[in-house]
Amino acid sequence: MSDQQANLEWRDGAVPVSTRFDDPYFSLENGLAETRHVFLQGNDLPARFVPGFHIGELGFGTGLNLLTTWAAWDTAGMTTPLQFTSFEAFPMTAPDMARALEVFPELAGYAERLVAAWAEDTSLSTLEGVTARVVTGDARQTLAGEKFIVDAWFLDGFSPAKNPELWGADLMTQVGAHTKAGGTAATYTAAGFVRRNLTDAGFEVTRVPGFGRKRHMTIARKLA
Repeated sequence: MSDQQANLEWRDGAVPVSTRFDDPYFSLENGLAETRHVFLQGNDLPARFVPGFHIGELGFGTGLNLLTTWAAWDTAGMTTPLQFTSFEAFPMTAPDMARALEVFPELAGYAERLVAAWAEDTSLSTLEGVTARVVTGDARQTLAGEKFIVDAWFLDGFSPAKNPELWGADLMTQVGAHTKAGGTAATYTAAGFVRRNLTDAGFEVTRVPGFGRKRHMTIARKLA
């Protein structure tokens, strides 16, 4: 297997766990509910949806966050495509992605389209219905070269204790530089150094109740 490909084991036959980072890709309790709590509610979505709304993400993983947001976008009655740009260092294979997403039957129609497009091109250039792009590589190098400015960030790397590279000060500075004034970020972690790095990157940072067994998570708003 390539060093640039996700290395997985399966917990309970259904939840993918990264062997590289010893961390599951989504909550063992309810991954879909976790995404809605952390990333949608954490960014005050879908209330903030407007045409052209752009989400940035660190850690594409299974694509669950994209699918959950895409479904919420459609349910909200939006008629223009959602814009979604994600960064992933270790993309999983299409069969693994399909297996991981099978546990979310209400997203099946979206998942089928995602997996088919992913099998053709992991940048998602062929995915229709949403303007999505996945940038493969180390976000510490790739994000700095991007010109977009987003409305909201999903910060969904593996645990900061196990994957500190995706939470460092320089990368959070780039997250801030690629966020509109008044834009937001949300993450499941409440690690002190992550909150400090977001503060230093120009965000007003708040610790709020987390999902499931996680007592706290972090939301942030970019100051003008």
